[in-house]
Amino acid sequence: MQSSEVATPQNQIAFPFMSEGEAGNPGAVAAAERHGFVALPDNVGIWPIAGVMGAASVAILSLFASGAAEPFLLTVLAALAMLGVFFAAALALGYIRFADRGGMADLVNAICADVNVGLLVTAQDGTIAYANGRLQAMAPSSEVGRLVDFETIFAGDAKAGETLFRLQRAAARGEAALEEMDHIPPGRVGEKRQIRITCRPFALPARAAGAAPLVLWTLTDITDERALDQDRVHALENALSYTDTAPVGLIATHNDGSVRYINATFANWLGIARGGKRNADMNLVDIITIGGNALLQGALRRTNGTAANIDLDVTCDDGRVLPMRFVARKTHDGMLIAASSRDKDGAVGLSGVSTDQRAARFFQSAPFGIATIAADGRIANANAAFARIVSEGGNGISGLVTDILGRTAEAEPKAEFDAAIRDALLGRASSPVELTIGDEKKATVRVYVSPLNAREGAREAAILYVIDATEEKALEAKFAQSSKMEAVGNLAGGIAHDFNNVLTAIIGFSDLLLQTHRPTDAAYKDINNIRSSAVRAAGLVAKLLAFSRRQTFQSEPLHMGEVLSDMSNLLRRTLGEKIDLKTPPARDLWYIKADKTQIDQVLINLTVNAKDAMPEGGVVTIQTRNVTERDSQRESQRPGQESLLEAEYICIEVQDTGTGMSADVRAKIFEPFFTTKGVGKGTGLGLATVYGIVKQSGGYIFVDSEEGAGTTFRVYLPRFSPDNDDDLLPNKGIVKKETPKDLTGFGRVLLVEDEDFVRSFAVRALTRLGYEVLEASTGVEALEVLAASPGGVDLVVSDVVMPEMDGPTLLKELRKTNPSLKIIFVSGYPNEAFETSLDKDEQFAFLPKPFSMPQLAAKVKEEMGR
Repeated sequence: MQSSEVATPQNQIAFPFMSEGEAGNPGAVAAAERHGFVALPDNVGIWPIAGVMGAASVAILSLFASGAAEPFLLTVLAALAMLGVFFAAALALGYIRFADRGGMADLVNAICADVNVGLLVTAQDGTIAYANGRLQAMAPSSEVGRLVDFETIFAGDAKAGETLFRLQRAAARGEAALEEMDHIPPGRVGEKRQIRITCRPFALPARAAGAAPLVLWTLTDITDERALDQDRVHALENALSYTDTAPVGLIATHNDGSVRYINATFANWLGIARGGKRNADMNLVDIITIGGNALLQGALRRTNGTAANIDLDVTCDDGRVLPMRFVARKTHDGMLIAASSRDKDGAVGLSGVSTDQRAARFFQSAPFGIATIAADGRIANANAAFARIVSEGGNGISGLVTDILGRTAEAEPKAEFDAAIRDALLGRASSPVELTIGDEKKATVRVYVSPLNAREGAREAAILYVIDATEEKALEAKFAQSSKMEAVGNLAGGIAHDFNNVLTAIIGFSDLLLQTHRPTDAAYKDINNIRSSAVRAAGLVAKLLAFSRRQTFQSEPLHMGEVLSDMSNLLRRTLGEKIDLKTPPARDLWYIKADKTQIDQVLINLTVNAKDAMPEGGVVTIQTRNVTERDSQRESQRPGQESLLEAEYICIEVQDTGTGMSADVRAKIFEPFFTTKGVGKGTGLGLATVYGIVKQSGGYIFVDSEEGAGTTFRVYLPRFSPDNDDDLLPNKGIVKKETPKDLTGFGRVLLVEDEDFVRSFAVRALTRLGYEVLEASTGVEALEVLAASPGGVDLVVSDVVMPEMDGPTLLKELRKTNPSLKIIFVSGYPNEAFETSLDKDEQFAFLPKPFSMPQLAAKVKEEMGR
């Protein structure tokens, strides 16, 4: 900011952007003129104008006297007459007015002179355009007679210099700014003043639009204002000191429950140390729990703006529970609460506590909801547990109890509940009612309603007890689903076993017939069709056995990364060209122990299911990962699924971008024969097979899906931890031999089978291959046959499930007389179903039903040659 010496010639008048007494300053005048303002001489008045007009009159009279300019003069006079008439008319109508030329400047100077704020107008480069008298009065005495600026006023004050620098930078950027600072005027040691300085750029009026922009600065002494604020603070602190030591607890909260003030009495009751939790972020729910807060809010709503009285338990900092009586009132931005202890000595113990106080304690601390009902059906009183249960259902606790608890209930339970409330109000008992509450109907409560002995003027007419039965109903649903799946599995397994016997006979006799016909015979094709249909039926039976977890598994250590890599090409062909398959690699995967063929089947079935959900194409992502015990604990907490046993797993996720499933479909997808496909487009056994394989492998399968959001299947298989590297050898203990081309043989074979047609086929097949066959229908009969055969037998082929004596029992009896006797068990059940009844080191072979003639011949020859 620049200043200039003040000269005071008498031919200048003041104008708005110069200080009083500064209008005669040539420097100030020049600065004002540079910014679009012009100063006029103060003695320019009527006499010069009159002189000019007289000279003009003389000239006109001379023209009249000459006579030569008569036409010209007549024209001029006509024009002047027209202008005169126009001017007179405009003046009369108000379109032309005479104004005081110096009025606006005087008005601005008068306003700025009387304000108690120093005003300064500068250009953005700091050039001074105007300073009022108040600002001049703040200047040091040595600067009287000079046009002062802020640098002059705050000369020698380093902090003030920093403040002014920041403000000047803001003004240069065209920004408004405000700063406050302390300042000691020169020559006034010890007299510290508090100053507020502002700057605000502003646009020039339209008449000076071409001039440079200006900045308005204000300087205000706020020392007295700050002293008044300090007095108010001291007065407030004195008032708070009285409330801090009041004999009642006081607490003020915001609308969100956050605590804005808590007095020392309440803090001491809660055991909150000063400077600790008391000054930290606190919320009302930290003191009276969520249920108690809901109860308090409900009580306030019922009072319609007046104070609410309620008994609640508060939680102290050390975990103690303290019973208190609250008197609360809503404020415009929160709540004000006065609290007093209900205990005689402020302790938790019940000694010395009245019966009413003890009952109130029990009422509030009950773990289930309790509410009393008035004669009009409205809730008269309720404990914190009731408020919590109802608030979780999305309801308040003010109003009719039938509306609060029955708003989202089904029609029939709601009608039962309404009837129970009516009966209770009439003094009659009723049975408990289960209601679903909440907009999503995920919460279930069991309500017991009992009448109260009505006394004259009694407020409560009935009492109800509300128990949260949500987890109980969820467990019941899970148990029912598990029982249903188990029952369906047992049924499927039993049917599959019987079908396997039938299919064994059909396939076996078809093989015998095919051996007696040439391919050119007319009957050969029919027989082959019969056999093919039986084989197809055997595949369906195998899926039923998979669902019922009764398949024969040949488990081996598997690395899912390698399995997925081997299967990727087959899966891509299965998905087709419109669907993209992604298999992101996983590092350091653990091993599992399972049947590779069955795991491949799981991947294929889940991929086919994903394909069917994306008829227009999409993406299928199959990824694997390790799941630690801690991870499994978190996974088991997912809502709506069975608990996952805490252990280490390999997780296989199959995710698609398809149409997704509704909740009803998700609940049934693993049931046998359930399908959403059209008639003839699916058996409904694909996901049921997956479920059975995973369960038989000791794992879990879960599904996450929403309509329009795709589906994700998550399969958890237990981790296999080998004792040594040899345990990781592929196919360990599983010897896969090629089927010998020559199936004929010799030796004596004892065939034990209770199904006549299966036994008949097997006897004929083995006899035709060159074996001497002895047959028996039960285990007891087999022992009798052996006893009558002096030469013994080389091999026993026995069914597992038979009347009188089953296969494992027969084997134990045979081992008593012939420890080295070879035996083949045949069954429609997996070998795991009966091997537990045998000794651990027992040696036997197994042939699953249904089997064909070549399979039977190959197995017998394999064992005979062992």
